[in-house]
Amino acid sequence: MLNTHETFTMNDVTGSTANLAFAVLTDNHTSLMHGWVPCVIQAFSVATLVAAVGWRSRPWRLVWLPVAAVLGAALAGWSHWFITDYGLADDPAPHLLWWWIAVSGAAIAILVLGWHSARWWRRSASLLAVPLCLLSAGLTLNLWVGYFPTVQTAWDQATAGPLPDQTDAASVSAMAGAGIQPTHGSVVPVTIPDDASHFKHRGEVVYLPPAWFSSTPPPQLPTVMMIGGEFNTPADWLRAGNAVKTIDELAVTHGGNAPVFVFVDSGGAFNNDTECVNGSRGNAADHLTKDVVPFMTSKFGVSPEPAQWGVVGWSMGGTCALDLTVMHPELFGSFVDIAGNMGPDVGTKAQTVARLYGGNADAWAAFDPATVIAKHGRYKGVSGWFDIPSSNPPKRHRGLTVTDAGEVGRSGQESVANPNDQALAAESLCELGRVNGINCAVVAQPGKHDWPFASNAFAAALPWLAGRLGTPGAPHIALPSTSLPTPHAEPVGR
Repeated sequence: MLNTHETFTMNDVTGSTANLAFAVLTDNHTSLMHGWVPCVIQAFSVATLVAAVGWRSRPWRLVWLPVAAVLGAALAGWSHWFITDYGLADDPAPHLLWWWIAVSGAAIAILVLGWHSARWWRRSASLLAVPLCLLSAGLTLNLWVGYFPTVQTAWDQATAGPLPDQTDAASVSAMAGAGIQPTHGSVVPVTIPDDASHFKHRGEVVYLPPAWFSSTPPPQLPTVMMIGGEFNTPADWLRAGNAVKTIDELAVTHGGNAPVFVFVDSGGAFNNDTECVNGSRGNAADHLTKDVVPFMTSKFGVSPEPAQWGVVGWSMGGTCALDLTVMHPELFGSFVDIAGNMGPDVGTKAQTVARLYGGNADAWAAFDPATVIAKHGRYKGVSGWFDIPSSNPPKRHRGLTVTDAGEVGRSGQESVANPNDQALAAESLCELGRVNGINCAVVAQPGKHDWPFASNAFAAALPWLAGRLGTPGAPHIALPSTSLPTPHAEPVGR
């Protein structure tokens, strides 16, 4: 029999072992996108669910188990309809996601329908199977979007842990007053007033490169506005997108010089898809142009020149980056559109007009990039980088033409297989942009429509963008030649 001292010792050992195991998972940046963690969890989920089901009685096998299966399939069907109808994704989900949603629904039904006929240990298995199946569905969803690349990313997001290079306003002031250039940049949370837009938004984040601290007042550095995807927080680019590491590496190679970056809130809430427009979901466009830009110039002394302002966005944010630039060339001179669409959309055009603009078709046209570019006419000093996953080749069957008026035309009924195809959007919008004076290129990166791809695309475009914005010490780099996979090219896996 263990005495008290031995008991405490065993508890301490158990706790230390658990903490050590978690530390290993986080410190080694254990992947949640592939590898052993998703496989082990999903295998354990299946085993637990099998234990929960059991053979039981004949009515259980012939009646209640089929009912549970039907309910699970219904949940998967409804989920598919909801995601498709609300335009929540452009790329098709992996088939395994629908299977896990169905299994999760069935697990819930088995827990409820089989509770009275189950023994205590089978009830325990039923209780455990539900969260495990839901977790497996979540891991499959994460495999699709790449929101949590590693265990560390997921833990930091769930616990609101500190961001890379994060500091506070007081420390920034002290460092700036000392006039000593640090070895890496500083990430500082900010609260940007919404006096102009009245857009209810969350706290936002600013990255200050080492060179910003080198003088008082700080040098008038260029600025980049960073916008995330449809479901987002302002910190997504810093966590899932690995942006701080990428920017720090740029600064190191240029004597501490890099643009100032502001990671904005385009939604106001995680699931409020504004598409960066002014509409029934809030005046997001006004917030980004009338709140954020003046705040950055007054608070951090960045350059007010549009030639030194750029916008980078991923997925929905890519559409925003293009849209904001072509609508406001007096504010922004460059954009990086990473896997954006033809324009703001939350479903079909009719659904978008209803959901985003309260039924106002004129408002839809006012925020449609192709319409805006054609109406504006010739641009001066605007450049853009379109980046698309090479696993999404353009699905264009017949010619895409540009009229003398600058409008995009599609010859034949088979011109567009999918109006939300990012490759076709990039190609057609860049073609339209060139006709109207926008210097642009379409570049294909290996990967698929997820955060790891966005991170790699940003790293590829940043040297060009830094030089384009006039970052001290950063060379001017020409846009790459348009690099698109052919329609019959084999997808490049990650």
